[in-house]
Amino acid sequence: MPFIDSMQTEIARARVEEHQLKKSLSLFEVIVYGVGIILGAGIYALIGEAAGIAGNTVWLSFVVAAIIASFSALSYAELSSLFPKCAAEYVYTKRATKSNFLAFAVGYIALLAAIITAAAVAVGFGGYLQGLTGIPIIIGAAVLLLLLSLLNWFGLKESAKFNMISTAIEVGGLVLIIVLGFHLIGSVDLLEFPVASTDPGVMFAPIFAAAAIIFFAFLGFEDLANISEETKDAKRNIPIGLLTAVAITTVIYILVAVVSVSAVSYVELGASNEPLALVASVLGGSLGAFSGTLLSIIALFATANTVLIILIVSSRIMFGMARDNSLPKMLSRLDKKRGTPVAAIILVFMVTVLLLGIGSFSEGILATLAKLTAFGILIVFFAVNISLIILRFTEPKIERAFKVPLSIGKLPIIPTLGALFCIFMLTQLGTVVFFEGTSSEFALPIVLLGLILYITFIPVFLLNKVLNNSTP
Repeated sequence: MPFIDSMQTEIARARVEEHQLKKSLSLFEVIVYGVGIILGAGIYALIGEAAGIAGNTVWLSFVVAAIIASFSALSYAELSSLFPKCAAEYVYTKRATKSNFLAFAVGYIALLAAIITAAAVAVGFGGYLQGLTGIPIIIGAAVLLLLLSLLNWFGLKESAKFNMISTAIEVGGLVLIIVLGFHLIGSVDLLEFPVASTDPGVMFAPIFAAAAIIFFAFLGFEDLANISEETKDAKRNIPIGLLTAVAITTVIYILVAVVSVSAVSYVELGASNEPLALVASVLGGSLGAFSGTLLSIIALFATANTVLIILIVSSRIMFGMARDNSLPKMLSRLDKKRGTPVAAIILVFMVTVLLLGIGSFSEGILATLAKLTAFGILIVFFAVNISLIILRFTEPKIERAFKVPLSIGKLPIIPTLGALFCIFMLTQLGTVVFFEGTSSEFALPIVLLGLILYITFIPVFLLNKVLNNSTP
């Protein structure tokens, strides 16, 4: 009957709207989000270690790392233009493989990696805050997580304002170093290798070794795919924003690297725990204050900004998986007024604070979990690249707002290279994570927890499938 059909349509529409996030981000805000989370606080520490390995050619290591990161970034760009959904990696894997188990595994790993990273970076914030105020690290980290979770609940538009301010401050600190040291460019041989050899295999090895470390300074671009549902014209703006953010951070990283080795010997940079503070102090005059208090304040904004974006992304991954019945349905509940996933936000906050508690009882645990995070992120990147390859073969005619260039027949070259690089990096991390040191104490329990969660929700998967198949 027409009346009944109309009622069913309205009910279906209401159910969809009940689980829809509010679109609020513009292209500019997406780019700022991307730059903010990629820059983060990694550059402040990684550049010293990388310079110690690659010498004055460390800037080339940033170029190599950017190219390698771009392999996976391009895959995210194409897939986000196809499926602008939160829980992006989960969605991509499920669409490509048609496997609930593989999709759950990838989504679970992405969620864990994000939450662990939030805890680790919050501890970093607590360390800087303690140095400035004397507040204990764990208390500072916990208060930060509470305040940023509240901001996450208020809405993405409100979060974007804080993100813009924080990103401007952290970019400003790096740009200041570039401006003050720009006159030194050309004063040293930027092609000086730390080893004296004419054998290309030996000569270029340090560049690639440093690039493997620097690669992790580019992580964060993948998180933009998980705010697709809250982005206006996401099929266009997420790919553009993602690739633009990678390009902007690459230029900043390269210029900072060039200025750093021009101002300070790469040997000194490699031995320093605060390499950029050392560079700032060498650049003269009143910069003594900059290298101390001011740099710590900039680091506070950098770490807080990173934590905010990761909390947002974590809650959206959890929300998306719950909406698809891969996690408890209550986690897909939205705040009716603000349109934010309030239940997921609360749970992410609680789990992240719990990780802070674990870290406070045993020194080095969060560092160990960080290794697991790097391992997990590489698995997720591998899955995303493989998903794109599969979809090029299984759904070649689907409309793509953005398409990764270069293919041999249906086989895309760049995602293939991205997947191969992930395999290489996984072989380097795998033994360390699962069989050496304290990492092994955490890796297997995390895997077992995922299996338990999946087995618990198998009936939910099956019921959801039956209901979908029975819907006229």
